Amino acid sequence: MKNVAAMERSRLCVSEIKNKQRRHLMFMKLKQEKRKVAMKKKKKKERDALGDKAPPKEVPKTIENQRVYDETTVNPEDEEVAFDEGTDEFSAYFNRLTNPKVLITTSDRPRGRTVRFCNQLATVIPDAHVYYRRGLALKKVIPQCIARGFTYLMVINEDRKVPNGMVLCHLPDGPTAHFKVSSVRLRKEMKRRGKDPTEHSPEVILNNFTTRLGHSMGRLFAALFPHDPQFVGRQVATFHNQRDFIFFRFHRYIFKNEQRVGIQELGPRFTLKLRSLQKGTFDSKFGEYEWVLKRHENDVCRRRFNL
Repeated sequence: MKNVAAMERSRLCVSEIKNKQRRHLMFMKLKQEKRKVAMKKKKKKERDALGDKAPPKEVPKTIENQRVYDETTVNPEDEEVAFDEGTDEFSAYFNRLTNPKVLITTSDRPRGRTVRFCNQLATVIPDAHVYYRRGLALKKVIPQCIARGFTYLMVINEDRKVPNGMVLCHLPDGPTAHFKVSSVRLRKEMKRRGKDPTEHSPEVILNNFTTRLGHSMGRLFAALFPHDPQFVGRQVATFHNQRDFIFFRFHRYIFKNEQRVGIQELGPRFTLKLRSLQKGTFDSKFGEYEWVLKRHENDVCRRRFNL
């Protein structure tokens, strides 16, 4: 009834439009919406009449559930995948032989927003330290990081005073991933955010990394955080992959009662887009690339994804 009343009001408003072409377009749009409402009512009536014999509801078509199958999709029980996990660059971390220690730095002469972004990342990732490069080349920074026991080098680049790129280099043997950074929201820019995060190690959620490349990205992000999360802190870091965009969110969950749980976003939030994955540590001239994002690669088929 509410939909019908709203449509009637809209119809009255359409009749007041003086432009003939615009009035016709709006009228046709309302007519189409009315037809959709009528079809929904008809289907509901048929389902109620059939009861238990009614056919299952149709699943709406989305780009995700119509995704083109990728040959590199990971099967958790695959022996080859298990062998690769036991011998890759992250095996020392997952075998608990190393603890993560992250150095966060920036491009030369960072501006205030980039500096604040780095400082807030350091409160999300335990045992992360922010240093300024002071004009040093990354090839000189990496040996110093390895000598001081760092397992990651994270470089935040900026353009026009806004963070726009991230280089994430796993030490000492790589790999190195280059991401485009977008939609950065710092804590003060977020509405209804919770209090600042505590020093407890968060839980890590890696969602929808299904291919071999995506599996490598998931292990790259997982190795940023300590092995055993401190559940007392009730903090969760989430990396959610959707259509090859990686959305980062940082939450605290709150127990309202025995059955209900609420969440508070703590920030910061940002979105990553993988541009390249390089073997070994950062080397812009002679580095060997495992994967590079090609321009217009997905223009042929929008349902094909890499992660």
